[in-house]
Amino acid sequence: MKKEILVIIGLILWSCSKSSEEVAYVPVPMEVEIPTNFPDIVYNLDNNPVTEAGFELGKQLFYEGKLSANDAIPCAFCHEQAFAFTHHEHTVSHGLNDGVGRRNAQPIQNLAYQSEFMWDGAATHLDLQPVIPITSEVEMGETLSNVISKLNADLYYQGQFDKAFEDGEINSENMLKALSQFMIMMISSNSKYDKYVRNEEGGTLSTQELDGLESFKAKCTSCHATDLFTDQSYRNNGLSINPKLNDKGRFNIFENPDDLYKFKVPSLRNVEKSKPYMHDGRFLTLEAVLEFYDSGLVDNGNVDPVFERVDGSLGITLSDYEKESIIAFLKTLTDYEFLNDDRFAEF
Repeated sequence: MKKEILVIIGLILWSCSKSSEEVAYVPVPMEVEIPTNFPDIVYNLDNNPVTEAGFELGKQLFYEGKLSANDAIPCAFCHEQAFAFTHHEHTVSHGLNDGVGRRNAQPIQNLAYQSEFMWDGAATHLDLQPVIPITSEVEMGETLSNVISKLNADLYYQGQFDKAFEDGEINSENMLKALSQFMIMMISSNSKYDKYVRNEEGGTLSTQELDGLESFKAKCTSCHATDLFTDQSYRNNGLSINPKLNDKGRFNIFENPDDLYKFKVPSLRNVEKSKPYMHDGRFLTLEAVLEFYDSGLVDNGNVDPVFERVDGSLGITLSDYEKESIIAFLKTLTDYEFLNDDRFAEF
């Protein structure tokens, strides 16, 4: 009888050991795509290398309602894959208890190539960016400590953090690093335009698209530079002040008068799918955007000099054909492979 008890205890210990080995940290690296037509990646991968387990944990967290106060609003609520990870047709983000935010939800592709985030640059590291929506009263309305408590009580996450991080700790640092690993892999670089510049199959542009590309280079690349289609600067583009919001943009960060009504230049990748446009979502179509740049700018006291014409008026002069062809070109930036990539899709 004593011998049988010892055998049973041995089997239990072996089973526990086997279970522990199954969830042990064994990093399996994931290759981060570096498109040949892109600038250098900015995110320091040495401090947070992407692994299969880290990526899967980040994906689960991205779609996890427990990151919000009511356990029902995940990051994906405002970032839908089919619409370039934006809040489809919402002028500004909506969140907890039908709270209404102040700004249009931005796309989250190619963030590993950027050094500052949000419309006003409030986050200066990708790992810190999610803290803003998680703790916003009108978005997810939660605290990091509460989020970590909920994840610690979840058996699934206990196992996943063990797999994803060497220390296995469920803490805010590892949670944010996992989210970054998911977002680092969200690289949009296989549009028709990309195939054109890389001379790949499927990259033949029509005459109108080529005309649009030339007009875009001549009139838009002062701000929408490189193949990221943003110079990552902050500019006042002459929008009339929205009286409901009176959003002062980057001025709210440093209270520097030179930053009044400046917002970060957005990337134009997948712009066809990310409407509405501008920081407050005031324009519903690309046509409306180009009409604005042609004839709608107002002097709000701090308009960027790039928008000043020779005669002193504000705007970018565009003919009807230039508008049509630029929009045709912008549609070549739609990356259907990215928008339909199962790696980023909800479970």
